[in-house]
Amino acid sequence: MSSPEAARFEATLVLDAAGLAVTLDHLAEAIAAQFAGQRELALVGIRRRGDLLAQRLAERLAAHLGFRPPIGALDITLYRDDFDSLAEQPIIGQTDIPFALHGKTIILVDDVLYTGRTVRAALDELLDLGRPTRIALAVLVDRGGRELPICPDFTGLQLPVAPHAQVQVLLAELDGRDAVEHLQPRESA
Repeated sequence: MSSPEAARFEATLVLDAAGLAVTLDHLAEAIAAQFAGQRELALVGIRRRGDLLAQRLAERLAAHLGFRPPIGALDITLYRDDFDSLAEQPIIGQTDIPFALHGKTIILVDDVLYTGRTVRAALDELLDLGRPTRIALAVLVDRGGRELPICPDFTGLQLPVAPHAQVQVLLAELDGRDAVEHLQPRESA
């Protein structure tokens, strides 16, 4: 979050680095319990933080499953239902799925689930790229407030917040530290 925008919000720490690691451990355990013995498992993270979380989950899953599931990353910019209202020159990242989707069970990974529109866009893109056997959704934080009928299969943390508030996931690879913060608008002075 940019510093002028950050000044408008007051941050409350929800998970520190240790708490985030424990939450990812629990997610991996839940995924492994449901998909034990399934060799056609793969993870696809939604860029910018879901892909990093997918990498971390894959490492943890390797310990439970006996193999490291392959990982892919989706950039959903072109699939967003508000694409025409984005900046004049939207930044479009790369989708990188180095395996065939056909016959795979895909765990779609995202950092925060809110309206469901990001997940809908990711599902559209995945299905344009192939036909997996199954797609399950794993999210680090479910903040509620759905606008579409999207429900996670695996949730690290349920954190209901008001529509005007935000949930921010910070990851060391991008942000220099691991944390989950609840951002509340500051009262006008």
